[in-house]
Amino acid sequence: MSSDNQWSADGEESPLSRLIRKSRDSPFVPVGIAGFMTVVSYGLYTLKYRRDQKMSIHLIHMRVAAQGCVVGAVTLGVLYSMYKDYIRPRFFNVSKK
Repeated sequence: MSSDNQWSADGEESPLSRLIRKSRDSPFVPVGIAGFMTVVSYGLYTLKYRRDQKMSIHLIHMRVAAQGCVVGAVTLGVLYSMYKDYIRPRFFNVSKK
């Protein structure tokens, strides 16, 4: 067996450095994660004070709110990418990076 077929972990990056690199590529991913975590934590906090609302209805509302935060962040990210790639170079004569 040759030595160039062996797997080595030297070239791998840590999960934190990968998250930092990915957040530089698409800056709205951390915004979506933060929105999701905020809605989930708020939902868990208000779980105690839901009064006469059924548990399933409360969980459905929290799921929809959390998904709304993530979809909103993805939409903003797509719009930002479109602006950066198409609109800004055309009107402001900026070169792509």
